[in-house]
Amino acid sequence: MNGFTGFIGETKNASLVLDEMMNQIRHRGPESSGSFIENDVALGCLSLRSIGMEERKLHFKAQDSFVVAYDGQIYNHDELRGKLISKGYVFETDTISELLIHGYIAYAEKLPEKLRGVFAFVIWDRKNKKSFGARDRFGVKPFYYAYMNDTFFIGSEIKSFLPHPNFVKELNKKALKPYLTFQFPVLNETFFKGVFKLKAAHYLTFDNGKISTERYWSPNFNPTEQPLKEIVEEIDDVLRESVRVHQVSDRKVGAFLSSGVDSSYVTTLLQPEKTFTVGFSKKNFSEIDIAKKLSDELGIQNVNKIIDPALCFDQLEEILYMMDEPHSNPSIIPMYFLAELASREVSVVLTGEGADELFGGYDEYNMTKMLKRYKKIPMPVRKSLGSLAKSLPEVRGKHFLIKGGLSLEEWFIGRAKVFEEKEVRNLLTKSFKDAPSVQEIVKPIYKKVEKEDDITKMQYLDMHLWLVDDILLKADKMNMAHSLEIRSPFLDREVMGIAEKVPAKYRVNEIDTKYALRLAAKRALPEDYAKRKKIGFPVPIHHWIREEKYYLRIKASFESEEAAEFFNQQSIMNLLNNHYQGKMKNGRKIWAIYLFLIWHKRYFMAENAVRDDRRLVVSSSI
Repeated sequence: MNGFTGFIGETKNASLVLDEMMNQIRHRGPESSGSFIENDVALGCLSLRSIGMEERKLHFKAQDSFVVAYDGQIYNHDELRGKLISKGYVFETDTISELLIHGYIAYAEKLPEKLRGVFAFVIWDRKNKKSFGARDRFGVKPFYYAYMNDTFFIGSEIKSFLPHPNFVKELNKKALKPYLTFQFPVLNETFFKGVFKLKAAHYLTFDNGKISTERYWSPNFNPTEQPLKEIVEEIDDVLRESVRVHQVSDRKVGAFLSSGVDSSYVTTLLQPEKTFTVGFSKKNFSEIDIAKKLSDELGIQNVNKIIDPALCFDQLEEILYMMDEPHSNPSIIPMYFLAELASREVSVVLTGEGADELFGGYDEYNMTKMLKRYKKIPMPVRKSLGSLAKSLPEVRGKHFLIKGGLSLEEWFIGRAKVFEEKEVRNLLTKSFKDAPSVQEIVKPIYKKVEKEDDITKMQYLDMHLWLVDDILLKADKMNMAHSLEIRSPFLDREVMGIAEKVPAKYRVNEIDTKYALRLAAKRALPEDYAKRKKIGFPVPIHHWIREEKYYLRIKASFESEEAAEFFNQQSIMNLLNNHYQGKMKNGRKIWAIYLFLIWHKRYFMAENAVRDDRRLVVSSSI
């Protein structure tokens, strides 16, 4: 299965409504689908492959009291099935559906802890009239829920809720301000008011109109005193085993390949027939040559494509529609076209996502020698210099002084930081200024690792925000847009178990980031590939915005009546004009505003007509 949606609550013509909801996310499973409708409950699943009658029904003769809808893969299904059989459970099929139902009967809310894999599922208890849902520990698979007009909604994508007559589509005004700083939808409540994300590593219960959620797992970095050689061997062994597990499929499997060590390592262990890479014609904005070189050395065909910027702009509305929420990470664009390219050749791809967060790969984790020396100066002095630096124009050394005058918890909010919080307040109209502050968002996460070293703190924060709501969100939505299944061997329970043991000095040190992982990769890769820094499918948005045809597109959006609802138009036009004229480098800021406006137009202006038509169809047939 690769998608689900449904509702619990009285609904006229529930069958037609569920069909419309499933059609909204048909891209997640165009091959086949199954549904269950009984009284006030309707659940639907979609699959990228043909499914048997047992899964189409979503329940089983031996367990008629339970129904399950899910998305994902369970990699320890044989082991878990064996344990359940030893407990006396009888299996009539080899489906994941039946495994989840038996598992829930046996382990109740402890079931998610037992699962090795990626998943989002909901189980309906027909006898007790309550539901149980869960999301995998890293948040690879999305899970949204809402409770409106006595109706409980669950699904893989928010857009699946839109056709339901009881769903109220309203903009969450508190979401815009933090988005402009983080670049992704960082709040638990989405841009749709009343619609929430089930957090990674959480389970959910819905009983008698009440929703409760609980965390069942949390990363626990607990370094060992093992020799470096042993740690490196364990990393290599566990990743090789994880790749073997993740490549099992009855369909063609390929790999995404950039220039970095993570995807190169996975590709070398996987040895697929084909790898896939995209890039742009601008100098330093393509990894195709390096990816092709490694593929040639491995005897693998590299399928690649140069992306046309005009096509990117033309597809932005569709890309934002598929994302469900505004998302200004420029890499969503190459990811969208990369998935489209790969989907023509294979049905499953393996990637290197998660390695940086687990093993300490980002440059931000490695504070420079200069910054370490600077921090020996008393904090009051550094804080004064940092405050002074904030008033300076964009000159060399400004951000060094600002960072040096702050504690880690104050300056590191994750991999992305677009707008300073004070700048956002000055840009927004009054209705959108009342929102959680950056510190209100990050402080509860930092609190859980307050006694850990700085590297661990940064990894922990990124795993809870950046990884799940940026990296994995865009990977799922952009690949599912093209009905392509994506798998990440690094984001595995067993791999995490080894990553938690690696001391900070072997994660990040003066030699390199991801130090132990790179040593492990050298057991499979040539040394220059193991040391290579990825550029991560970069996008030349700074250059695009300085081209007249794209500048004029953005200008029209910034000057629109719609933009005036959210922004001080003079301020955002200053950002745009200063960048266009080469006075400032505001590309990321302009991009974040522009993509939000495109998204809002698609969902709250253009989309209204589509939704109204569907409601008329539903109501006219009642």
